[in-house]
Amino acid sequence: MDHGLMYGMGLFETFRTYGGEPFLFERHLARMKRGADELGIAWSPDHAALRAEVGALLNANGLADAYIRLTLTAGEGGLGLPSGRHYEHPCRIVYVKALPEPPTAWYAEGRTLQVLKTPRNTPEGAERLKSLHYMNGILGRRELDGIPGAEGAEGLMLTREGFAAEGIVSNLFFAAGGTLYTPAIGTGILPGITRQFVLELAAQAGIEAKEGFYTIADLNAADEIFLTGSVQGIVPVRVLRHGDGAEKVVGRGRPGPLTVRLTEEYRHYTKETGNRT
Repeated sequence: MDHGLMYGMGLFETFRTYGGEPFLFERHLARMKRGADELGIAWSPDHAALRAEVGALLNANGLADAYIRLTLTAGEGGLGLPSGRHYEHPCRIVYVKALPEPPTAWYAEGRTLQVLKTPRNTPEGAERLKSLHYMNGILGRRELDGIPGAEGAEGLMLTREGFAAEGIVSNLFFAAGGTLYTPAIGTGILPGITRQFVLELAAQAGIEAKEGFYTIADLNAADEIFLTGSVQGIVPVRVLRHGDGAEKVVGRGRPGPLTVRLTEEYRHYTKETGNRT
């Protein structure tokens, strides 16, 4: 009778640890708290207790660093849609698994980004939550898996209006003429933790960044494209692959200067995080 199972009323956060330390942990918990408030789930994160649980899971599984998923479900409720009340007894689950090992070529050379036909659906509310309503992403992954020649690619989902939105499990950035661009939250994308951190890194580095509504034509003309995510960090894109199978090499076919600079800045912070534990 958990409404997380019955109606998808729940949230999750995925992140990784560096040196046993969850990276950008407070930001992930803050986003989950905002989502819980919107869904009417009574939950206040105990940062110290959650850090201890992550550490205990790492130790129990013999892992120095790992992929962590924190899931929050609404908890048990009656049969039928609730109205005008909060979920007072949510359930919380913490999972851990060994970190996936992406090919080193993704970072040294870049990954393929495949444009999908499956559109990014509209958000549940004012903006997209990292919720248990994940069928849209699964349908996108199924489409990607069925495309010949797209093995190992990330899928790019567009809005129903045709604007670039985000990857199945990543946020999108591109650069042109020395300016950084990323789809606006208004396109219905997830307000990614790493996405926001990269925007802050760009501001610190004096790199102009713009958020807006962009098309495939804008991506075709880009000097650089990269993807962001909490587990994989910043991943360059070498090839933009269209629905008809046509491929467009991005820039000079290798990570561009803005991508390299932001990656170096990002890794500076992850190294600091690991050294604090």
